[in-house]
Amino acid sequence: MTAIFDAIELAARAHRGHCRKGTQIPYIVHPLAVAKILIDTGCPEDVVVAGILHDTVEDTPLSLDEIRQGFGDAVARIVEGASEPDKSRPWEERKAHTIESLRTASEAVLLVSCADKIENLRAIREDRERVGEEVWTRFRRGREQQEWYYRSVFAVLEERLTAGPGLSLVSQLKEALAEVFG
Repeated sequence: MTAIFDAIELAARAHRGHCRKGTQIPYIVHPLAVAKILIDTGCPEDVVVAGILHDTVEDTPLSLDEIRQGFGDAVARIVEGASEPDKSRPWEERKAHTIESLRTASEAVLLVSCADKIENLRAIREDRERVGEEVWTRFRRGREQQEWYYRSVFAVLEERLTAGPGLSLVSQLKEALAEVFG
């Protein structure tokens, strides 16, 4: 349990000053919500820790080596697997890479990725309730491209996560998809 608290501290420092897209909500709320989803479905501690840290390498100066030093190889590998490649690449290329990498990713990476997508879709749903369809202007691509991406990720996760905590996560993702995209 100490590792979870250490990960929360590190993620809070790394994401300090960052907010969710188009909101004043501190970014740390997202990895904490991802962690709660993972805990609630009975995922092991290293998966929860990686869920807390999953955006740090992608969105902050924190390195995989720092995560490895603080939390070990298993957590670092999960974070690496759940991170997008170079953000300077075109959106379509990054998303296609993510979808393709999920086809061969470890179960732990799939669990973190699924919880991340559930939480993203729940946040989109809540924001859409407040601001309407304007919510889509916050993203690099609009509703149609976002729907393609989330449904493509869901298809891979549904095929690969067929037991244990993955079943519950896939069910939650399916529900979140329906709430946002119909």
